[in-house]
Amino acid sequence: MHDENAMVLTELSEKSDQELRDILDKLDAQEQKLSYERRIMHAKIDILKAELLARLKEKHRQGKGIVTGRDLERLTEILARYLSKNKAD
Repeated sequence: MHDENAMVLTELSEKSDQELRDILDKLDAQEQKLSYERRIMHAKIDILKAELLARLKEKHRQGKGIVTGRDLERLTEILARYLSKNKAD
């Protein structure tokens, strides 16, 4: 699909007005579909974040620890990647 989109933009001066309109309509429809899918994805992300936040709040309310050993491992990994990336720059 990427190659197809790149081909669409070649030799524009040789395409008729109708061909350009058809290409534009097709690309607009693709953009609308992607935009819809993006909105759905963001809604799912928001729902998952809200659920996790509610669980963390409940754990905190119960006096349970909300940071696990795995959380600390992940944080260490993230920081190590960040530091090694910035050291290379």
